[in-house]
Amino acid sequence: MIFLKNDYSLGAHPKVLQALTDTNMTLTDGYGIDPFCDGAAEMIREMIDCPEAYVQFLTAGTQTNQTALAAFLRPHHSVISPSTGHVCVHETGAIEATGHKINHVPTTDGKLRPEDIDAVMAEHEDEHYVKPAIIYISNSTETGLIYTKAELTALREKCLEYGLLTYIDGARLAMAMTAPENDLKLEDLPKLCDAFYIGGTKCGAMFGEALVIIKKELQEDIRWLVKQRGGMIAKGRLLGVQFQALLKDGFYFELGAHANRLAKKLADGISAKGYEFAIPPQTNMLFPLFTKEKVEELRENVMFEGWQYPSETHAAIRLVTSWGTTEEEVDAFLKLI
Repeated sequence: MIFLKNDYSLGAHPKVLQALTDTNMTLTDGYGIDPFCDGAAEMIREMIDCPEAYVQFLTAGTQTNQTALAAFLRPHHSVISPSTGHVCVHETGAIEATGHKINHVPTTDGKLRPEDIDAVMAEHEDEHYVKPAIIYISNSTETGLIYTKAELTALREKCLEYGLLTYIDGARLAMAMTAPENDLKLEDLPKLCDAFYIGGTKCGAMFGEALVIIKKELQEDIRWLVKQRGGMIAKGRLLGVQFQALLKDGFYFELGAHANRLAKKLADGISAKGYEFAIPPQTNMLFPLFTKEKVEELRENVMFEGWQYPSETHAAIRLVTSWGTTEEEVDAFLKLI
């Protein structure tokens, strides 16, 4: 079977696995208080040029989003998110379970815009409603698109106008930052958000995400809140070891660029055969349109996800390349169509 279903089913990249093996018998303190986590956190602070940032390693994206948003919000606060946002559709109501409503904004492309924030704020004008306090966006988005620096700047300015926090889900940050159309730099992020995370699970780690908290007030008691929500693992050094291996010499972004390069090859090949896309390709997630008969035919040889598309004759599917996708897999898919 050709595997184009997701970018997280593989284990760890061999370099990460080797780092885990090399440090397997090393004894340190637990719960993330160790030289590996300290070293990885310092690497991140240097990469984003923000020495005052607080870095907390967690195991998974949903856990990171839930812990961060619950920590940053008061009981009457809500989250503004695109309707396709991971916190809206793929986290089993994790945010709502903490008591925080999500104000989800309908969107055709998965991106939040300043006018969307205006609309939500206009509908929540007094104490009879929840009070929006933070926006949630992901880069890249659930639709594989990226935010430009100008777009993030416009969102940031709108948030400051309303006194809202800005939070960026970076599960696929490696792919977003290495997309051909990207004009963002890592050191831009501390100026454009209050917190974000660097995703490891979808880019070479066995598991793990690095939550980066920029705003000083949001850093208070974060370890207590992480522990309370089950995010503080005894063998915390395993997260630090993996991130040190990934971040060394820009390797993390090499993996993201690999996924993007093969996605582009795949997209170009699909286009060359006359097929169109439900969403313009930008990163490692593609949404080509095929006849429903062709989709069923592809299922015999390819693992992929379906995607909503309102048509009686055609269907969109989601194809995802990863750090482990090969040229041969892409060529084999293109032969099938």
